[in-house]
Amino acid sequence: MLPVDRSRRRPRATLTAGVLAAALAAGCTGGGDPTGEGGAPVGIGDGSLAGVCPATVVVQTSWFSQVEHFAAYQLLGAGYTVDAKRKRVTGPLVSQGKDTGVDIEIRAGGPAIGFQQVSAQMYADRSIMLGMLPLDEAIQNSQDQPVTGVITPYDIDPLVIMWDPERYPRFSTVADIGQTDTRVLFFSGERTYIDYLLGTGQLRQSQVDGSYDGSPDRMAASRGAIAVQGFATSEPWKWQHEVPAWGRPLAYALVSDSGYPNYRNLLAIRAGEKAELAGCLRRLVPMLQQATVDFMTAPEPLIRTVLSIVDATRQAYTDSVDRSRHAVDVMRDEGLVTNGRTPMIGDFDLAPGGRVARLLAIDVPIFQGQRKKLRPGLAPADIATNEFLDPTLGLPAR
Repeated sequence: MLPVDRSRRRPRATLTAGVLAAALAAGCTGGGDPTGEGGAPVGIGDGSLAGVCPATVVVQTSWFSQVEHFAAYQLLGAGYTVDAKRKRVTGPLVSQGKDTGVDIEIRAGGPAIGFQQVSAQMYADRSIMLGMLPLDEAIQNSQDQPVTGVITPYDIDPLVIMWDPERYPRFSTVADIGQTDTRVLFFSGERTYIDYLLGTGQLRQSQVDGSYDGSPDRMAASRGAIAVQGFATSEPWKWQHEVPAWGRPLAYALVSDSGYPNYRNLLAIRAGEKAELAGCLRRLVPMLQQATVDFMTAPEPLIRTVLSIVDATRQAYTDSVDRSRHAVDVMRDEGLVTNGRTPMIGDFDLAPGGRVARLLAIDVPIFQGQRKKLRPGLAPADIATNEFLDPTLGLPAR
């Protein structure tokens, strides 16, 4: 059975005695240097990226244009142009109102790239500098398409399992669902966390179903008899307020509360290009940190920008001001976007025994069991780095 990591426990989560015992066996995070690397402060410098970064910094996102991709869109300045056919937007890269001398191009993912993994797309199209992806994907592709995360705007993964609280009032954790025969729908293309939940006994093989397609139809047709994968920032609000067939609240449990310490929507480079891009990253990564702080402080301008792009690109995804505002509220209230364990925003827990090491301990056996080719001796520093972050940049205390 796989260990359950509970070191970042949230107040409303409880586990059965057997799963909790496995958590204690998993161990604690290490102390010492909060970055895990001991790097010196970097800073934004003179605010110019010209001559040190590509003339166009290309960012491949993980899904349709949405407020959840704030770290990239916050850097998009006025006067941008939209390519509706290819679902991308290009404009001046601006940090705190100052033009940096280069452009940024932000590309939609998901259906726009044939549902291909972002790390695979980065190797298929080397014009992409930064890719937005989950850390377990970096582990999965560490041999043939290795990437290294350089900043994680989200401290907590917004991935959830959601259910009808009227039908299942006693559910509060994923493990509670596993004590019943309730069917759990999930995307077949993202099943590593499901393998973890099965391996720790929090769910059972007989109840998981990888045929979920993102539609609320099966939840509505079952009258709430099933549980479904989603994101805390999106489906619970959308299905209640924008899906007449459902139209009522959903409860949920964050998958991170089950002990799966993944990072979501981190920004990564191709691993072999770190030295080549170092000069650019030393200035750009602090700008991404500042963009996160600026967005969380005043999200309304970015919300308007993203919604205008959604309209202009005619995506098969609709969004609204109210949903986007709610997403920001969830980011704050659930602690999804925070400084984490250190005063700085965007850093990975790379300490010995820390969060990245624990994710490796969980995922490497899973992928080896699936006969995936992984980098031999894979270590935290192979998939994430804090060396380009500015330790002085973080969200103010609430």
